[in-house]
Amino acid sequence: MAIDPAAASRRMRALAALAPVIPVLVIEDAAQARPLAEALVAGGLPVLEVTLRTSAAPEAIREMARVPGAVVGAGTVITAADVQTACAAGAQFAVSPGATDALLEACEAADLPLLPGAATASEAMALLARGYDMLKFFPAEAAGGAAVLAAFGAPLPQIAFCPTGGVSLANARDYLALPTVPCVGGSWVAPKTLVAAGDWPAVRVLADQARRLRA
Repeated sequence: MAIDPAAASRRMRALAALAPVIPVLVIEDAAQARPLAEALVAGGLPVLEVTLRTSAAPEAIREMARVPGAVVGAGTVITAADVQTACAAGAQFAVSPGATDALLEACEAADLPLLPGAATASEAMALLARGYDMLKFFPAEAAGGAAVLAAFGAPLPQIAFCPTGGVSLANARDYLALPTVPCVGGSWVAPKTLVAAGDWPAVRVLADQARRLRA
């Protein structure tokens, strides 16, 4: 069964409402996936994005999906082949830095909700015309940060954004203060040093800190 763009965006809006931060995870060792997911979920961040940048990513998605409460998606989904990889791994959603017709068609045909990326008003308008009204704003800081999204909000209030790229604990509140931003994406909640050390209690503390950003 295919999914239409409006339904995909409704699904992504529902996920965005679960927590103010979606961890963006680059996993080199699939053995780290389950304990990492357990720490993040325990800290209050249930929606997890595993980027398809490593050979371990598909297995990591499968392992994380076994964690109760975890909603696991695939990031850096760029091609139709990536969509197949994400679906085979059991991803519940996909995230892309941009959008092409081929990618949109592949996700729609595979019934895989997509958070497509946009960095300009024209890109956002093109996706809105297709039916997508929940987008990834990428690269957030390089594209102008919260000030640009605030400006987008006047003519395009019907579009919600998940800013990713340069978002950190230091600037996340600037984005989350905007009415069009239900959540942000960031890697700071699972730094490589803590993951490599297997310091899951420290990751849980960072996740809890991120969860409180919405308060």
